[in-house]
Amino acid sequence: MVRPGRLELPRLTSHAPQACASTSSATAASGRIPEALAEEGLANEETGEYQIVHLESSTQSRQDMTPTLEWRISDHAVDYPEAVAFMEDRVAAIRRGEASDCVWLLEHPALYTAGTSARPEDLLSPERFPVHPSGRGGQYTYHGPGQRVGYVMLDLKRRGADIRRFVHDLEEWLIRALAQFGVKALRRDGRVGLWVVTGRGEDKIAAIGVRVRQWVSFHGIAVNVDPDLSHFEGIVPCGIREHGVTSLWRLGLTPTMEEVDSALIAAWAEVFG
Repeated sequence: MVRPGRLELPRLTSHAPQACASTSSATAASGRIPEALAEEGLANEETGEYQIVHLESSTQSRQDMTPTLEWRISDHAVDYPEAVAFMEDRVAAIRRGEASDCVWLLEHPALYTAGTSARPEDLLSPERFPVHPSGRGGQYTYHGPGQRVGYVMLDLKRRGADIRRFVHDLEEWLIRALAQFGVKALRRDGRVGLWVVTGRGEDKIAAIGVRVRQWVSFHGIAVNVDPDLSHFEGIVPCGIREHGVTSLWRLGLTPTMEEVDSALIAAWAEVFG
């Protein structure tokens, strides 16, 4: 069952005093394909297709109208191939002007995905869960019950055609959503995703891995709500060995998935309009 979501859902009551999320910014590049991606062979200037691995944070003033957005929220675990097929069809429809933008919130059964930069040595337990090649940027990641995945399918031409701003805004979206639970999520240069300070140092609480095809985005984000963190032991998450992973529940917070959804929807309105 897929239940529709609405931007007007009530704002979540925090489980802890709300943290103030600070962000750094710089002037954004124009809407062309970032040079760093072209230099790494990840961009195709003719088709406009490329994978985002990591971009420096940046912002840009907005003057474009906010497009129509559909929220989809699945109450059951969605198989990964099913989700990819939906995204492929939706991206094609958005490009043809036949469908609205869409954010799909869901959970997957336990599995690993391999991004375009995945290294074989980072798959430590290949027999533990199914492994799915993925067209998104990045390396290996885990998806499973207790993790909220958000697939973001947007026509970026209607949102300024600025990839740096898009990635920055995805980070800001998660920062603001997590702040509603009193969590201060941090950007870190050279480390994709969002991080929190713990007694062990800094652990990852949310991942970002997207792809853009002819200025339409897909794939997206994952927030660790209450997954089995031992499942991450079968991979080197995102190729980063020096840091661990955490979750809202590991931090002592106990929101339901519905409350996390409400926080994401409310924060989206703040960041993306």
